[in-house]
Amino acid sequence: MLLASPWKPQLADGSGSASERLVEALARDIADGSLPPGARLPAHRPLAWQLDIGIGTVTKAYAQLERRGLVRSVHGRGMFVAGLSQVASRMVDLSINVPPQMLSDRLLAASLGDLAKRLDADSFGAYAAPAGTPEHRALLARWLAPTGLAVSPERLLICNGAQHALAIAFAITCGPDTELLTEALSYPGAIALARRRGLRLTGLAIDEEGLVPQALDAALHQAAAAGRRAVLYITPTLHNPTTATMGEARRREIAKLCRAHDAVIVEDDIHAALAEPGTIAIAALAPERTLHVSGLSKVLSPGLRIGSLVVPEPWLEPALAELAATCTMASLLSCLIMERWLSEDTAASVTRSIREEASRRVALARALLPPGIAMRSGNGFHVWLPMAPEQAKALPARAAASGILLPAPEIFLADAQAPCWGMRLSLGAPKVDRLQDALASLRSLLLDGSNDPRSRAMP
Repeated sequence: MLLASPWKPQLADGSGSASERLVEALARDIADGSLPPGARLPAHRPLAWQLDIGIGTVTKAYAQLERRGLVRSVHGRGMFVAGLSQVASRMVDLSINVPPQMLSDRLLAASLGDLAKRLDADSFGAYAAPAGTPEHRALLARWLAPTGLAVSPERLLICNGAQHALAIAFAITCGPDTELLTEALSYPGAIALARRRGLRLTGLAIDEEGLVPQALDAALHQAAAAGRRAVLYITPTLHNPTTATMGEARRREIAKLCRAHDAVIVEDDIHAALAEPGTIAIAALAPERTLHVSGLSKVLSPGLRIGSLVVPEPWLEPALAELAATCTMASLLSCLIMERWLSEDTAASVTRSIREEASRRVALARALLPPGIAMRSGNGFHVWLPMAPEQAKALPARAAASGILLPAPEIFLADAQAPCWGMRLSLGAPKVDRLQDALASLRSLLLDGSNDPRSRAMP
């Protein structure tokens, strides 16, 4: 006897055809787990009768779901929800902010082949200094020089990615009496790290250029009045998620305020290599109080887990101790690949290609999303769509029903009461043809009345 389907028949709201609304309803319930892998879908004829639609409409909807990899047909038994891996592989992921893939297989093979010639078993089996070799630290210091940083290699620590560098920065600067200040919308990894450490996190007002200096000044005064030490975590270049980049005058004002209040700055400069030439790091303006976090995953490849942390001299000893306690050393293989790519100008070339491809993808988003929609972009590979909270909350589930993964908007909220909600679209991961299809689908969703782009809440 065949098992009955656990699904409660329904059509999604909207003005689409019956088959489209059936696809959306089923895809939504598959995406949120209401219909788990292996669950049976209703038979064609009973479903058509219950929804008062034609059998051909059900057949068309099921065929669409099967093409998307959400369901699978078993001969003689019926239609079933596909396994999670099958579903995930067919989804277009706009939730993870990774750069467009600009490394060729040939380049990677040549680099690994070079390592095979240079690396022997004794070297591979030996421990290096936790902060990296002097040569590798010097290479990274030169890589950062265009941001205005004149860094001695001794003050630059090589970490296992920028997230590791950020964790060290928070660990050595944020004590129990610390108030961690940041933009009202901020990098989810930093928010999660701060909350995991139990830090007092305060989100501050932002505008088109990033953090508002007047909001920072007020927060610094309040922290002092409460007897708390202030640490500012800030992303001044290609802010995640809003794409804002501060001008030099704003950066100088931020540095001046922190100096006046004796506040420490943790600067997340992960996208620095994608910025306009001449963009200066805050660490170059206030080097005595700024811990500078950067890395290579966003400007070369996520597979290259190399982060850097530049620390002022007074913080060097605790930073080294925290580094040694959390990671014996960075991956030797990653460091050697970095050495080859930075030494031969390969890194600069790949970064230029990423910048150009990112620009094309942003232009594609502008062309395919609804005309006049509020959109912010920079030189990076994500765009920001400001919108009202209820619309931002509803969009990921509706997008999942169309085969598109979007981030939950709440993950960007350092301030839960922030008025500047929206949706980040990460454009780097998908192949261009799949990105084009996903953006076209998002256009339809955004034009729907429940996500009317004219009712956006602008930051």
